[in-house]
Formats: sequence, structure tokens, C-alpha cells
Amino acid sequence: MSAPAPSPLAIVEVDPDNTPARQGEVLTDAALAFVAELHRRFTPRREELLARRAERRAEIARTSTLDFLPETAQIRADDSWRVAGAPAALDDRRVEITGPTDRKMTINALNSGAKVWLADFEDASAPTWENVVTGQLNLIDAYERRIDFTDPRSGKSYALKPAEELATVVMRPRGWHLDERHLQFEGQVVPGALVDFGLYFFHNAQRLLDLGKGPYFYLPKTESHLEARLWNEIFVFAQDYVGIPQGTVRATVLIETITAAYEMEEILYELRDHASGLNAGRWDYLFSIVKNFRDGGAKFVLPDRNAVTMTAPFMRAYTELLVRTCHKRGAHAIGGMAAFIPNRRDPAANEQALAKVKNDKDREAGDGFDGSWVAHPDLVPIARASFDAVLGDKPNQKDRLREDVDVKAADLIAIDSLDAKPTYQGLVDAVQVGTRYIEAWLRGLGAVAIFGLMEDAATAEISRSQIWQWVDAGVVFENGEKATADLVRTVASKALADIRAEVGEDAFTAGKWQQAHDLLLQVSLDADYADFLTLPAYELLG
Repeated sequence: MSAPAPSPLAIVEVDPDNTPARQGEVLTDAALAFVAELHRRFTPRREELLARRAERRAEIARTSTLDFLPETAQIRADDSWRVAGAPAALDDRRVEITGPTDRKMTINALNSGAKVWLADFEDASAPTWENVVTGQLNLIDAYERRIDFTDPRSGKSYALKPAEELATVVMRPRGWHLDERHLQFEGQVVPGALVDFGLYFFHNAQRLLDLGKGPYFYLPKTESHLEARLWNEIFVFAQDYVGIPQGTVRATVLIETITAAYEMEEILYELRDHASGLNAGRWDYLFSIVKNFRDGGAKFVLPDRNAVTMTAPFMRAYTELLVRTCHKRGAHAIGGMAAFIPNRRDPAANEQALAKVKNDKDREAGDGFDGSWVAHPDLVPIARASFDAVLGDKPNQKDRLREDVDVKAADLIAIDSLDAKPTYQGLVDAVQVGTRYIEAWLRGLGAVAIFGLMEDAATAEISRSQIWQWVDAGVVFENGEKATADLVRTVASKALADIRAEVGEDAFTAGKWQQAHDLLLQVSLDADYADFLTLPAYELLG
């Protein structure tokens, strides 16, 4: 390992009275020196790639289309290359549970019976400084088996099961667009992705190898193979820096942007020595379609989010292409989220919802996926049964090449192939869910139970994007009302009043409800569409 020097990173105490406990165990001089070096070497390229995103968005606005890249045709045509073989800890991924890295979730996720836990510093975690630091501590404590605790409110005790029963951790850092204002280098804030990755990798890479696993990552919000190339360069540098073998890192890329869907093979190629697989992320994918094709006219207008199932023709094209691409290159294909939260107080509704989860997971396993996501431990056995029925004793089904799949460029953006329209109730639901999620996020909660589903930031993004799109397109709902800014304000005002009556005056006043209402209207109605809701929201985060 390179000799640590005093770090040129400055820790900016935004609120000195609320410094996270044990912060010094995470922000050591050596760890900060590593993050500073990551920032110095790679942030300039990150800035160029963010600018490239804007240029590509402008091109899509001009053409209203996308295609597979002609300049990388030779990579797609070359049948000889494969990604690196999966390490033993990541060969069987039939069920993956997702969630933030608070102490209780860390124990419950590791104990859940899932093969993998996506330890989330991104969409399921509001990036308060407390969450950023304590999330890192909780993972270190888990690997050191010193994370047992008792919930002070319920009195319930939590402890880890034996090591061989624990899920393998795949950590998700923040996307490239987010900064971390608490760490600065010569007056410039450090990208949140480099903070999350850097601290986790520095503290845990060797520790994980000693446990028979390794530093494994989920890469979010990727928009091009060039962004994957940047991550690969970071992995190469990081492994040399701490003195572990090249190829130890494994990365699974979320194909949750429409542009990345046209570059799946290229993304795997750029990461081939470190690639583990690709994942189909539903809500962010739809959000990306709205963001990129918002100028494209009526044929790109999405219906209510719950009407866009994974069996919609353009979503089916996306998932089938993902499975074929992954298996052609020896990578895992991981399916989407089952966000339902079981409710033992309503057995009939519970049974109906669980049947839908089973059908969804049966479809994914039948289509060739090697695993899938759930948001709640009670769903682990259901998803596992679906994949057990197809896999049996095999760890995956990468041998199913799905050569029957033939997806054309136009199929991925054939939004109008879906026979559904926006509804007035869909608008009401988008306003309600968006308001409730943003309020919780502003209080530091990134994974929030709303109307029986576990929601994260992608939920709020698709909610506000659909509102924006419907107003911009002048959609007329089935009740004859036209989507206008005034109608949205009326619906939002009623939603706020309903919430006030529901939670009570004291809880309403103590919460962030008015801020959430105002921010939702801002990002839903501003003519200048915000690239990410979390950018203005971060300015309001304590």
C-alpha cells in the first residue's frame, strides 16, 4: 500500500453539533488521502462525462431517436470476448435483497436468506452526513461481527447469523451526478461516488478477501460505456493502491437509463476484467425515457407508472436484450424489484399481492434471469422458490443464451406500443407518492414504505417526471380534465391537506411537508426540467 500522507481533503462540518459518532474511525488520514487521490485523478474525467450527458440529451431532443453505436459495432460483432469468471461468492445470485445501511437493516439483510444484499448508499439512502458515515461504520462492524444491538424503542435484539448463512454484500455508491459537500479538495467538493466507493474500498477490500469474498459494487445511473470505462480505470488504480490483485473487484451495472440500454455489450466490454453482470432497474429506466424523450411528442407519453409493467412490449424488449447480452458474454442477468411490503393485517390483499410477486419472479426465471431483487425479507422465500424451480442445484443459467431474442433499436423506444393512457387518478397518486417520499427523504430516510410498497428515490423521479410530461403534453384525462400547472397545484394542495388531517397537526408541523410540497411542484412544473430531483433536494437536506 502507498504510504499515507496527511490528506489535502478538508472535512467541512456543516453542522458541528451533529458530528457522527465514531467519525474518526472512517475518516482516517490514510482513507482520506486515498479519496483525495481518487478525486485528483478522476474527477476531471467525471466532469467531462457529465457534460457529455447534456450534449447527448440535446441530440436526442433534436432527433427523437436512439440507435446502437456505429463506432462500437466491432465490439458487438466480436463473439470471442467474455467477462471475467464469477468468484464463488457471486456465482449464485438467485435472490438479492436491497436496502439502506442503517444498523437494523444491515443485520436483517445479511440474515435474510438472500444470496446478495445490495447495501445502498444511493437511491435507498438520503445522503445526510450521518447516513454516509454511519453506513460505512455499520458495514465495517458487520465484517468484524461487532454489530449486534438492541432497538431502544422495541427492546428487540438483533445479531448476525453464522458467517456461512450471511448474504454477500454488493455495495452501491452514489451516481456520478451527486456531490458530497462535507469533503472538499482545494475548495472543490468531492463527487459522492468517489467518497462512497473510496471509503468502503479502502477500509474493506483486504478485510473482505480475508473473509473469502471481495469488494463488489453495483454501479448506478450509468449512461454510456465511457462512464463504465471511467469506473474500470478507478478499479485498476484502487487495487494497485491498496495492494490487492487486479480483477479482485466485481461490478454489476444497473441498466436503468435508456441510453445505457443501447450500450450493454460495450459497458460489459469496458469492465470485462471486473464485470459481474447487468441489472434491469424499472423506475429509473422509465424516468430516463421521460427525461430524454420529453420533447418527442405524444408517442413518448407514458401512462400511469403502475400501467407500465415488465410485460409492456418496450420493457420486454429491454429485459430480453439484457438477458441475451449478459449470457452471450458470461455475465449474470439480474431482474427487477419486488417492492411489495407484506401486511399481516390484511390477509386477502396480502395473498393477492404475493401472487403477483410470484408471477413476476416466475416470469423472470423463465426468461433466463439468474436472480432478482426484493425489498423485504418476507419476499426472499417467494423469489427463491421461483428461481429454485428453474435452476435446481445450478448456481445460475448463464448457459441459456437466448439466441431466439432479436431486439431492434426501435423496439426499445416503442412507448406507444403500450395500450394504456394517463389517468386522473394516476396524477393524484404521483402527487401523493412524490410528496410523501420527498418529505421522508428531507428527514434523512431514503427507503420509505408508502401505500404498501417500499419506495426509493427512483419512485419520486418517475412521479415528478410523469407530472412534468403530462402537463407539457397537455394530456386530457378520462374525466375530461386537462393536465395543467393549475390542476397540479390544486391536486397538490388537496394532497397536503389530506396528509395534515391524516398525520395530525403536531406531526405535520414537525415534518418537512411544506418543503416537500414546494419542491415537488418546483421539479414537476418548472419549464427547465431538472436532471435529477436529488440535486435541488440535496440543498435542503440537513
